[in-house]
Amino acid sequence: MLRAERGTSRRELAEALGVHYQTIGYLERGEYSPSLSLALQIAEYFDVPVEVVFSLRPFPRLGSKERAEG
Repeated sequence: MLRAERGTSRRELAEALGVHYQTIGYLERGEYSPSLSLALQIAEYFDVPVEVVFSLRPFPRLGSKERAEG
């Protein structure tokens, strides 16, 4: 979501992080769990806390009732 909001392509993000662009797709689909180092690099790239990018519990969808009440 952050990548799309900021207009960054998978390739651009992958190049900035030094990974293959397909790795970004795997991460976005939840098919791959990043190393701590990669997770921190992604958070730093977007200038957000790592918890904004990765969490043990899924985040509610934006605009969902659960998120609005939480």
